[in-house]
Amino acid sequence: MALKSTIFKASLQIADIDHGYYADHTLTLARHPSETDERMMIRLVALALQAHKLQSVCGGDGTLAFGAGLSSPDAPDVALTDFTGQTRLWIEVGQPEDKPLIKACGKADEVVLYCFSHAAEIWWRTMEGKLSRPQNLSVYRVPTAASQLLARLAQRSMQLQATIQEGALTLGDDANGIDIECVRWK
Repeated sequence: MALKSTIFKASLQIADIDHGYYADHTLTLARHPSETDERMMIRLVALALQAHKLQSVCGGDGTLAFGAGLSSPDAPDVALTDFTGQTRLWIEVGQPEDKPLIKACGKADEVVLYCFSHAAEIWWRTMEGKLSRPQNLSVYRVPTAASQLLARLAQRSMQLQATIQEGALTLGDDANGIDIECVRWK
């Protein structure tokens, strides 16, 4: 019998000062049995950092949602689709192979990848040349120390606040706050 995903609920208040985006998001995250809390929270961080595009790209008339995750490798971890159903933003987390990323670049207007873990630098050295061509691909590195702290925020029911200012994200609940400043690799 296959293990089922664990469902997490998050109420996320976003104050993106850099882009003038302020909104509350009620989210449901399904954590695949093989997914860690750290990876799940990186998906949430990626959504928070890119949420402003719901307004700037889709004029507020779009859907920003989590994809099927690890159970569906051909789907994004987070996607922004406009009212016509076109994928405007495809977000991946982790260290994926180059071919699925390049394929995603053909399916979406913009693809953003958030790498994390101690092995990210090694992964990037092998992938940098392979991923240099797609012009609509951006790659960011989430510092390992920050990504590991994110797992502490993972609760089945979360009330989180995200503040984005000068490119840095502060994500926290009533008890803890984590500062995350991603490094742009591409």
